[in-house]
This record gives sequence, C-alpha cells and structure tokens, in this order.
Amino acid sequence: MATYFSEEHEWVLVEGDVATIGITKHAADQLGEIVFIEQKEAGDEFEKGDEIGVIESVKAASEIYAPLDGEVVEVNGDLEDNPGALNESPEGDAWIYKVKLANAAQLEELMDLDGYKALIG
Repeated sequence: MATYFSEEHEWVLVEGDVATIGITKHAADQLGEIVFIEQKEAGDEFEKGDEIGVIESVKAASEIYAPLDGEVVEVNGDLEDNPGALNESPEGDAWIYKVKLANAAQLEELMDLDGYKALIG
C-alpha cells in the first residue's frame, strides 16, 4: 500500500490496481462545514483532470478533480446521508471513491506526504 497526494488536495491510497480517493484534512479544514457532496456512479470512467464530483460547504462549492485515469468501482454511499463525515474523518472512513487504475504510471506525477506537506506549508 502506498499513499499519494495531488495538488488539488486529494489523497490516493493504492492497493494493487485499485486506488481509494478522498480529500485531505487540509482541504476539509479549508472548506469548513461540509453539507453536500455530488458523486459519480460505479462504472463511470474518467481521465486525469476531469471533474468527478462537487463538495459543498456552508462557505463554498469545490470541484473534485480526478488525480489519475480510472473507472469508479465503488462509491462511498454513506457520504450522501452524512456529508459532514468529510470533516470528521477525511483521510479515513470518509473516502469518496474506489477506482480501478487505468494508468499506474500516473502515480509518479503525484506527491508523497513530505511533498504535500511542503505544498501546504
């Protein structure tokens, strides 16, 4: 297992050819109280950089961008009823998608934890 981070404040936990994607604690803190999430459905395919959802907080709406190419194999349906879980456990139980990787080489374009910490200062 390895964890990567994107400049759009997403984390990617890779196990074999499946990646779990969520938002970082930093992103959740910046958004404030999250009240709604719009998600793709299982079977949806996307390319790196595509908009794959929207998170709305009391302060703003923020798009979720695909950190790599893939296909949604599982959606965290718990977030529909409890979007606030993204504030409580953004890097744990409140993952957003499980995705089948289409191009593992794209992981090299993401950051490790030290790189992400440097990005957010």
